[in-house]
Amino acid sequence: MIKITIGTKENPVRFSYANVHQAVSVNGSDLKYSVSIIIPKSDKKTIKKVKDAIQKATQENKDKFGGKVPSNLKTPLRDGDVDREDDEAYADSYFINANSKIKPGIVDADLNPIMDQSEFYSGCYGRVSLTFYGFNVNGNRGVAAGLQNIMKTDDGDPLGGRSSAEADFGDDSDDEEDDILG
Repeated sequence: MIKITIGTKENPVRFSYANVHQAVSVNGSDLKYSVSIIIPKSDKKTIKKVKDAIQKATQENKDKFGGKVPSNLKTPLRDGDVDREDDEAYADSYFINANSKIKPGIVDADLNPIMDQSEFYSGCYGRVSLTFYGFNVNGNRGVAAGLQNIMKTDDGDPLGGRSSAEADFGDDSDDEEDDILG
């Protein structure tokens, strides 16, 4: 297992599909905490760090793959322009989906635990510690990313299309007619 931390104050990663406060089941799977970590393609240093960790985990787990690296090895680093082409948040970025059965630690930039669930959300920025490990399950072989801990360093526009109550009601106008979505 290889452990790294990615995201810096100068080059934070962005979080999406953040299910880090409560474990969820995806397609009937075990309950897990998960997050999608968006890394700009311009952040070459972080991309190299991730690729190096995946390569190390691949080499460390050759025995799980029958002694050699399979040609169809699955890896957690994915291209947002290919795999999420319709999602603007993933444009010109790579991403990693990481998960864990254990709740990740979530702190702010001063290492204070974030207890208010509204403080960490899809769209905010920060740092994350991950582990990379090999798997061989039902013929699927590869390297996966395990979610360890998260540090929120900056707010960002929330992702997911939901507006805040302040945005919906903050203008104090009593509009008789709302725009109707059609």
